[in-house]
Amino acid sequence: MFETVLVANRGEIACRVIRTLRSLGIRSVAIFTAADRGARHVREADVAVEVPSYLDIAAIVAIPADAVHPGYGFLSENVDFARACAAAGLVFIGPPVSAIEAMADKIRAKEHVSARGVPVIPGAGAYQMTDAELMLAAEEVGLPLLIKPSAGGGGKGMVAVSVISNMAAALASARRVAMKAFGDDTLLLERLVTVPRHIEVQVLADSHGTVIHLGERECSLQRRHQKIVEEAPSALLDEATRSAIGEAACEVARSVDYVGAGTVEFLVSDENPGEFFFMEMNTRLQVEHPVTELVTGVDLVEWQLRIAAGEPVPPAPALTGHAVEARLYSEDPASGFLPSAGEILAVHEPDGVRVDSALLPGLVVGTQYDPMLAKIIAWAPTRQEALARLDRALADTAVLGIRTNLNFLRALVTDPEVRAGRLHTGLIESLLPFADPEPDTAEHAAVAHLRRSARRRPTPWGAADGWRLTGTLPEPRATHDASSVTVELDGVVSTFRWARDAGSVWLSRDGATWQFAAPDRDRRAARGRASGVSGPEVRSAMPGTVVSVSARTGDVVEAGQPLLAIEAMKMEHTMLASVAGTVTVTVAEGDQVRVDQVVATIDPHEGEAA
Repeated sequence: MFETVLVANRGEIACRVIRTLRSLGIRSVAIFTAADRGARHVREADVAVEVPSYLDIAAIVAIPADAVHPGYGFLSENVDFARACAAAGLVFIGPPVSAIEAMADKIRAKEHVSARGVPVIPGAGAYQMTDAELMLAAEEVGLPLLIKPSAGGGGKGMVAVSVISNMAAALASARRVAMKAFGDDTLLLERLVTVPRHIEVQVLADSHGTVIHLGERECSLQRRHQKIVEEAPSALLDEATRSAIGEAACEVARSVDYVGAGTVEFLVSDENPGEFFFMEMNTRLQVEHPVTELVTGVDLVEWQLRIAAGEPVPPAPALTGHAVEARLYSEDPASGFLPSAGEILAVHEPDGVRVDSALLPGLVVGTQYDPMLAKIIAWAPTRQEALARLDRALADTAVLGIRTNLNFLRALVTDPEVRAGRLHTGLIESLLPFADPEPDTAEHAAVAHLRRSARRRPTPWGAADGWRLTGTLPEPRATHDASSVTVELDGVVSTFRWARDAGSVWLSRDGATWQFAAPDRDRRAARGRASGVSGPEVRSAMPGTVVSVSARTGDVVEAGQPLLAIEAMKMEHTMLASVAGTVTVTVAEGDQVRVDQVVATIDPHEGEAA
């Protein structure tokens, strides 16, 4: 085993790796950037070293250690990083460079595994194919199809196309995201499988030639090709298919002399579960690895370390019970899952389930990194019990200070289709649009009580422990402490978690979160809107960076025409003209923008609504 391991990552995965290192008595070294100086993984490591960037290979490999665990994302599948580790005398806790290279490129990986008899999705793509060549290839692949960056994963740059007239814009967007995320804008096309289910298999392989699989994970609940809820095992597969898809995954690993923990991803038709297609192999630990750990009893990070130290893999474990994981993101489902940023004011994480988290009060969530904050994972003997336990845990979770997808997760895990196991990658779209419930009498009463208590002086509303909403309702009684406020109205008791920032009061109960702005702030905002510009304003829907500007000041634009694109937390959002008219663009490519910042104004054509 190793004495010191450098964790070359951040957030919840860095905390999770550090937890296993501590359990094994191994010294942990964390890295952090200036923006992450107060992050949780920095506090939990034995030693922490500041680096210019999580992608700065030279700075990272210069830190003294015996081995490097790359986590996932960042440099975890970067062959230059793996080589630099070896050159610096550091053991890279991952597969050989040759295996990373073979699977890093989706085009070559599909060709490679197809030659070994593993079925692949029909598609097209080759190096240096132009957009015009891809447009021609699209006719052969057929619609609908999926555009995918050849060098990447995690859903970044993936665009579905169902109408050929949308291909040109989709290719341009996919290339832009691929180049920024992976440094390579090579694209491939794949047939979009009808009613697809995303199922992946966890493998472990040692340096002695043994490969085992630890069952499958169902990852079909996605939005923008990014997983939200995962579970193990899949409700779709019977034992025969489980064995077949597991053996196919092992064959993929054997074909590249794989060593370590890896995941082979397949697309499975819901209409024909026995038919599965290889998509890609992730040559690293997966975000959703905890569900496999809970149904197998295997600590995958521990076995990554043991395999890297030369130990043989254990016997293939049996699967026991069912586990479900929900990813908590800093995003607003009511606004199309746009990223949210700000300071975490208060956190409550549930008991009785596993929580892999990077959350801390005072943590500032920016837009430069992935929006995932935590994972909440529940195990039970049956799938229905696991879903119910996860729902209760989500209801007992609170994150105040930013928008999250917490209440949407509750809606998802209690959805009748999800409960019945009828999953597919487009299911989430059927639940949209989505919004937290509007605040009711109890919420308003709680906020009024907190505001009165903050003023600390008599008010026309009466005593500090009661509040009258109207002349026809009984006066509620309210009490509070530093973290909770309780309101009793008509014999019904409601308890909320709460926090306050400079301009708002935040409440949370049963997974729903409300932000109540100070009354004077509401009045100032209304006055600002009343005295705004003469033409319609185009406001940034999220904080981020302007990555492209497609309209110039003075251009005449049509309603719905793209004006510019903003990127944050690996998501690109296109801002559209609200009406036809003459546009004035107020930002440039590379500018940082705030949420609700005016990025363009439009002087409407005569007869257009302003």
